[in-house]
Amino acid sequence: MSAEMKYVNEKHMLQYSLKEQLVHGMRVSNLAYGVAKELRMSQEFCQDMAVAGMLHDIGKELVSSELEKEEERLLVEEIHYVRLHPQAGYEILERRGYSQRVLETVRYHHENMDGSGYPENLAGEGIPLGARIVRVCDVYAALTSDRPYRTAFDKKTAVELMIESVKDFDVKVFLAFQHYIHSREEKKIILPDIVVKSAGTDDQMMEKGDELWH
Repeated sequence: MSAEMKYVNEKHMLQYSLKEQLVHGMRVSNLAYGVAKELRMSQEFCQDMAVAGMLHDIGKELVSSELEKEEERLLVEEIHYVRLHPQAGYEILERRGYSQRVLETVRYHHENMDGSGYPENLAGEGIPLGARIVRVCDVYAALTSDRPYRTAFDKKTAVELMIESVKDFDVKVFLAFQHYIHSREEKKIILPDIVVKSAGTDDQMMEKGDELWH
């Protein structure tokens, strides 16, 4: 994926509707669960990946609402707000009692293996495995979905674009991911009850999130 495409992706990250974000979360959840299974992780780990995949972008709603309060803003400021969403999501979910693995995955799912990601520029195995898994699944799910500025890429093209940016990914995870998507269809899974019980309504989640800004 070119630097220009990454820039465009980040610029438009907050323009998705709640429905689009939920659909994206479900896809990442299914993919992350499947990749964790492919890596032969424990069932508990796989379930945590399902939860983290579903909720990895929950901080976007809070960050988006805060950004809308700004009448005039520069693109650089928009990007700054976008990059707050992993930490915002982490803090929302921490208050709801999610597991440490889920919290770390949400917080670091935009870190890159070469240290070029955010929020902390972690690199290599310093990035939690869950975050490395969701990183790959998040990019693929985004590439294979329609966006405001382009139509969805097919599976082959999406993987080719990801290979261009393979330095961002854990190679072992990326290979497991490719094996998973090529050997079977994405399967629907039943998420653990904690997703449904603790999520509440959209308004309840936003009310909890608002505390971060006061």
